[in-house]
Amino acid sequence: MPVLDLQLPPVRFEKRSNEFKYLPSPPETPVLVNSSLTDSSPSHEEPELLILEQEELNEPPLEVLPDDFYDQFLSQSAKRRKASQLRFLLPLEKTPGVISLLAGKPNPTTFPITSLSFTTRSPFDPSVSSTIKLEGKALNEGLQYNLTSGLPDLVSWITELQERSHERKAEEGWRVSMGVGSQDVISKCVSALLDDGDSVFIETPAYPGIVPLFQSMNINIIEIPTDSKGIIPEAMSEILDSWEPEKPKPKFLYTIPVGSNPTGVTASGKRRLEVLALARKHNFLILEDDPYYYLYYGKAPRPPSYFTLESWDRSSPAGRVIRFDSLSKILSSGFRLGFVTGPLKILKAIDMQTALSNLQASSFAQAVCLAILQSWGYEGFYAHTLRVATFYKERRDMFVSSMERYLPGLAQWNVPEAGMFIWLNLLVPPAPNCDEPDSEQLIRTKAFAAGVLAVPGLYAFPLGRINSFVRVSFSLLEQDDMDEACRRLANVIREAQDDLF
Repeated sequence: MPVLDLQLPPVRFEKRSNEFKYLPSPPETPVLVNSSLTDSSPSHEEPELLILEQEELNEPPLEVLPDDFYDQFLSQSAKRRKASQLRFLLPLEKTPGVISLLAGKPNPTTFPITSLSFTTRSPFDPSVSSTIKLEGKALNEGLQYNLTSGLPDLVSWITELQERSHERKAEEGWRVSMGVGSQDVISKCVSALLDDGDSVFIETPAYPGIVPLFQSMNINIIEIPTDSKGIIPEAMSEILDSWEPEKPKPKFLYTIPVGSNPTGVTASGKRRLEVLALARKHNFLILEDDPYYYLYYGKAPRPPSYFTLESWDRSSPAGRVIRFDSLSKILSSGFRLGFVTGPLKILKAIDMQTALSNLQASSFAQAVCLAILQSWGYEGFYAHTLRVATFYKERRDMFVSSMERYLPGLAQWNVPEAGMFIWLNLLVPPAPNCDEPDSEQLIRTKAFAAGVLAVPGLYAFPLGRINSFVRVSFSLLEQDDMDEACRRLANVIREAQDDLF
């Protein structure tokens, strides 16, 4: 891959008045793609969005919601949970002059690893490599128990990353905690918020890996549909406006706003602002699951995150967004490292659950990760993630070309602007004894027999919904395998179509 021009597309907004204003968007005109009628491309190629106008010189400090605001959202189990006093005393060991007899830590001189060296590619030019060596204090930290929230230096590095990427200041009522992948802290957050009988909004199609978590709980799941511009705020508004007054409203919305898994859709900035306005009006939180944030490769600048947007309108306090990021897609999935950013009281509830379960994310993985990030600096990190996004854009283009060769008239799709997935609508007839096509049955039987697999759309709907969609991933395959997979899938679809006659 050639050396990239590292001009990152800036996200700009003007500050003049105290209101949000929008530039007009073209109508959502259907277009023909590969002989299939689909929605138009996502809106980020349009001059659609976001001008926040506010007096820069007179901008008031950002007001944040107080800690006791979150009492209404915490589950009974989170309120009953007792802190691990030992884990929460550990930070005191670092007080100068203190001799600690506190923790039962093994002596690092008994560990067999005395140093660790590994080679990394330059984020600016992958033909150049450098060696990173872990030893002494940095290595010992990676081999030892550490704080529940994460290695302090890594947490500090990530905190500044969030400040840079999302235009938020660390003193604005939020902090960062590390987790064993982002799904770890998501599941702990959900547990900290939900009681039996609570209601939640879940953007659908939803991440198939998180669906079983919600299905296992005795809760009221409300599916909110999406289209090519992301979540549909009008659907939420209609439900909320007709909500029974005596019934508690949903506690939160779960959403993947960039390169959604499974659809590949990136929510427009306008839609995000509308959702945020609904959250303020109807008093719910937003769980922003954003593992593909740095895998955005659209032509227009990436829309601002919910975490960014809630700080733009100073007429309402910030603190409704709990954000989840992953290092799996940009550094290593084997590290099993992610992080949550959000209000102090919510993160304390998550940390308390961590302290009583797995204690912390791996110190060793955190130490290796920190060494890489410190060697790069923030400029190197952004250069690396831009290169990763460019890689997946090229893979997307390769897979789209394979679909164009083999699937016209057999499937419908939108071309994603982020992530590593495409949501395919298979043009197959209804399943026997069913009014809808059943992609799950097709994948389990005929597709597998033909030597091709994809994720059935059924797995992306928490309430269960037989449908004709499948999620396909283009992250690993080379062009020949992409062509062959699409050829095999095309034959399966033709066979299913022939069965109708």
